[in-house]
Amino acid sequence: MTDHQHHHEQQEAPRHPVSAEEWDELYQTSDRLWTTNVNPAVIAEISDLAPGSAFDLGCGEGADARWLADRGWTVVGADISKVALERAAAADSRETIIWLPFDVTVDSFDRQYDLVTAGYFHIASDDEGTLHKLADAVAPGGTLLVVMHDPEGMRAHGRSPDGFLWPDDMVAMLGDSWTVVTNENRERGIPAGGGHHVNDVVLRMVRDA
Repeated sequence: MTDHQHHHEQQEAPRHPVSAEEWDELYQTSDRLWTTNVNPAVIAEISDLAPGSAFDLGCGEGADARWLADRGWTVVGADISKVALERAAAADSRETIIWLPFDVTVDSFDRQYDLVTAGYFHIASDDEGTLHKLADAVAPGGTLLVVMHDPEGMRAHGRSPDGFLWPDDMVAMLGDSWTVVTNENRERGIPAGGGHHVNDVVLRMVRDA
C-alpha cells in the first residue's frame, strides 16, 4: 500500500457517531450491533468488588449492565441512543436495572454511585469538564472504570487517537484524591467490533473515602 492509498483510506473511514441521532441510525443498521458478551475488563476489574450501586455510561444493548445486575448490583444503564435502550429493556426488564436516556455532555447525574463505568466512551481532550462530571458521580470509596479502544487499533480502523483524553491525562487531571488500581493496555480476550478490536486501554481508579 502506498502512502497515498493509506492516506486515502484514512480519509474515507466512516465518521464515528456523536449525536443521539447518529447513534440511533447506527443501531438501526443491525438487529444487534454488539455481542452479548460482557466486556472482559469489567469481569477482571469488578468481580472482586462488593455489589452496590452502579452507573454504566454508554451501556449500549446492556450486556455489562446485565452482568452487574446478575451479581447483585443495582444498575443504571445509560446511553445516548434510545434505540439501544429499547433493545436493552426488551431483553431485561428486572427492577434492579434502570435504562436511562443520557447524554453526559448535557445531562446531570442525580446522585453518586459506588461504581461508574464508561466503556468506549472517548472524551475529547478539550472536554475536561465531562471527565470531572464522571468523577464527581463516584461516591467516596467508589470506583471509576474507563475502558477505551487501544490507540493502535483506532489507527488500524482509520481513526486518529489524537484529540482524546487518555488514562495518563485522566490521572493527572483528577489529582491526589484518587488511587490508581489499574492503568494498562491489555488484550481484550474476546474480540469485538466484528473481530477486529483486540486490545483495550483500561483505567480503574478508587476515590478516596
